[in-house]
Amino acid sequence: VHQSKMDFFCKLGYGKQDICKVLENLGQEALEDDVLKELIRMGSKPQALENQAQPSQLKLVARGSCSTTPGLKWLGEDESDSSDSLRPIVIDGSNVAMSHGNKEVFSCWGIQLAVDWFRERGHTYIKVFVPLWRKEPPRQDSPIADQHILEELEKQSILIYTPSRKVKGRRVVCYDDRYIVKVAYEKDGVIVSNDHYRDLQNENPEWKWFIEQRLLMYSFVSNRFMPPDDPLGRHGPTLSNFLSKKPVLPEKKWQPCPYGKKCTYGNKCKFYHPERQHQAQLSVADELRAKTRVLLAPGKEEERSQCSP
Repeated sequence: VHQSKMDFFCKLGYGKQDICKVLENLGQEALEDDVLKELIRMGSKPQALENQAQPSQLKLVARGSCSTTPGLKWLGEDESDSSDSLRPIVIDGSNVAMSHGNKEVFSCWGIQLAVDWFRERGHTYIKVFVPLWRKEPPRQDSPIADQHILEELEKQSILIYTPSRKVKGRRVVCYDDRYIVKVAYEKDGVIVSNDHYRDLQNENPEWKWFIEQRLLMYSFVSNRFMPPDDPLGRHGPTLSNFLSKKPVLPEKKWQPCPYGKKCTYGNKCKFYHPERQHQAQLSVADELRAKTRVLLAPGKEEERSQCSP
């Protein structure tokens, strides 16, 4: 009987200690109504009501301050894994190697420079596509430099060979550009190449938009891989935003007003006024209207009192 009453009042939300006190005072044979009245008389409340009664600890923040609540994080700020915010990188290995070799030698060292540059930025998904026949010994018409780098990148699961084969002594090569664009499109990543892939743009309208918006061109300056700071032009995103899934908005810098305290634009002024930081920024016309209302208010009350019987 004692256990059944304990379970009953626990389901109502009362604490076990309060229930035990009441049962000790009234006895084990007390009716449930009497126990409930005694619990109410003792001032005991169900735990659900106690949680609702406790006021939430709200932190007052001054209006216009830079502090933010823990739930509202700035874009790209304090993330658990920085690599999650960076886009996947798909490198056109043939284009990068030939560019580093001045279009004469397939320089594998150029691919290594590009991979290292993205690694230093924190990118974890980096894939390089190279035709399979580049594993063959170099020939006079297609020289290759530092071919051992391809083997090292392949062991690191970074380099991927596109298929090719020989049929009756003739080499059949699959189109590696299609692999590059397709993987980058599926991964929502960035294509690193100086090729515009115009044939693939005409083939698929979705690929056309993707290539126009996600193609990262580059240059080699003294064995240094250098992509542009504005990949989509002067009015486009910065390089860091271009390579990030969540772009970081720049901080708004206020320029002080050249007129200072003599400015007559009021709240319509686009410049910063330190003296108006804690004031309601009203235009001059609005301030004059407010002053005239204050001055005319007592006079109108006297007129009303005289006119009233």
